[in-house]
Amino acid sequence: MRAASGASGAAPAFPWEAVLHAGLCRMRLSARDFWAMTPRELGFALGLLRPSAVVPGRGALTALMQAFPDEME
Repeated sequence: MRAASGASGAAPAFPWEAVLHAGLCRMRLSARDFWAMTPRELGFALGLLRPSAVVPGRGALTALMQAFPDEME
């Protein structure tokens, strides 16, 4: 048991200050609208839950450079 061993398994504190600032100041939500949002809705509104961009690897970049070379004069 962790509690008996003295190990702390506490999760980090929720960043209320940052979330409140983002919702009330940056997004300019009313307090009523802010507190009515679900965490998922707030995450989407803040852009935190969008899919990550696909980044091409070195092979794909090399193929693109060969297919579309820079024109040198």
